Amino acid sequence: MRRLFLFLLLLPFCLSGCGYNSIQSNDEAVVAAWGDVEASYQRRADLIPNLVETVKGYATHEQETLTAVVEARAKVGQVKLGAETLNDPQAFANFQAAQGGLSSALSRLMVVVEQYPDLKANQSFLDFQHQLEGTENRINVARVRYNQAVQVFNTSIRTFPNNLTNNFLLHLPRREPFKAEAGAEKSPAVKF
Repeated sequence: MRRLFLFLLLLPFCLSGCGYNSIQSNDEAVVAAWGDVEASYQRRADLIPNLVETVKGYATHEQETLTAVVEARAKVGQVKLGAETLNDPQAFANFQAAQGGLSSALSRLMVVVEQYPDLKANQSFLDFQHQLEGTENRINVARVRYNQAVQVFNTSIRTFPNNLTNNFLLHLPRREPFKAEAGAEKSPAVKF
């Protein structure tokens, strides 16, 4: 009984150096950074219907491109990846693929816009374009911050003594960072 009492008395002091709290803090930082990524992607998804409607008024016969943008946005809406499912690499890959498809469709839309000088001069289109550019920058910043939080978290669960705490108490898996999309190493071809 005396040993148990002594063990319970010393346990808090032993646990203070085991990294339990720092691992929890790093995990919460990953979740918060993921929330920023989701918010940035949601902002982009919210801007797209207005952008599409503005372009529709000028480019009615470019229906295929407009439909591709709308469909890509719908796919993005179907693939939800919450903080609780960040540990699923397949779900993460599906989310990233859906966002990549939307980025690709938006790129095609901007090529269509180049063919319509009146549209490029339209104030509401310019406003949407600037908002979309700003949102793309926010997405990039949020992804970089997420990757930094993931790096800190993954390091914290793999280094001693935190790795012991994680292996025996928490069982938290490594988190997946954002990676470049396939083909990103090639610069896009610009044709006039």
